[in-house]
Amino acid sequence: MFIQNKYRCNQTASIALAAIAHYSRGVAEAPIHIRSSWAAVQDHSRHFADFTFVYPVISRRSRGLSIGINLNPDKVCNFDCVYCEVDRRMPGLVSRVDLEQMKDELVAMIRFAKDGGLAKEPKFEEVPWLTRDIKDIAFSGDGEPTMIENFAQCVTAVADVKKAEGLERTKIVLITDAAGLDKADVKAGLEILDRNNGTVWAKLDAGTETYYQEVNRSHVFFDRILKNITTTAQSRPVVIQSLFLKLHGAIMPAEELAAYCQRLNDIQTAGGKIQEVHAYTLARPTTESYASRLSPEELNTLAATIRERTGLNVSAFD
Repeated sequence: MFIQNKYRCNQTASIALAAIAHYSRGVAEAPIHIRSSWAAVQDHSRHFADFTFVYPVISRRSRGLSIGINLNPDKVCNFDCVYCEVDRRMPGLVSRVDLEQMKDELVAMIRFAKDGGLAKEPKFEEVPWLTRDIKDIAFSGDGEPTMIENFAQCVTAVADVKKAEGLERTKIVLITDAAGLDKADVKAGLEILDRNNGTVWAKLDAGTETYYQEVNRSHVFFDRILKNITTTAQSRPVVIQSLFLKLHGAIMPAEELAAYCQRLNDIQTAGGKIQEVHAYTLARPTTESYASRLSPEELNTLAATIRERTGLNVSAFD
């Protein structure tokens, strides 16, 4: 009820200015460069108003408005990345996902965005023209989404809402560390994604077990991550999402970058299909002070090296 009340209140406000709508139509045909300096990009809070599971962000890699689905408000994750912005010293407020509430929130958020409500939110005042075109609905939150026991049900719920709201062109994205891609329920969820304009963004931040443990700090062995990405990519094209950073002021060593590129080549040699590599760096503060962002020049140099050594499409997001 609280979601419906909030939506009805916002419906009474006037929708976005005609000039914004006109601008939106003009830029829709051209690639949009999302600046990491924008407040809407700096603020990727998983909390919006009185919503529990759904939140809006302007995403560099989605190239516009992404509606996030937080399946881990309990903050449970099997990685402990040095660059993670989630403060796990504070416990999460919810320990389970209420599917009906999640669906209600998603419907309300979609309509709020389409009717121009998001454009008036202070968080989005710099970029109101980006708030009505929903690029994707992404499973991404305070932990690893594939750790939930009923992942396939959650995908079905989102797919049903997307269809009912007429968002045929909007993607459903699973942003994952790949550790759970071998689970039966997750595989079933991936098949639902395949039928509903879905895609998998799989994390790969390293080329060796040593560097993987230094950056991602997980009890899951690196070989399992590689196997899961390869197996998943053999069934559908995947996007590899790789965050590059400095640790104690040092960029990824040359030999580690070479090993990383070889891992990508190994996936392709095994029949895995890589649609694109997202090479990006920090945009927001982290919980570890020794983790820092790359300069645009450093990131672009890494991206160029990856392109040269793998033959893959690589997009850099500084």
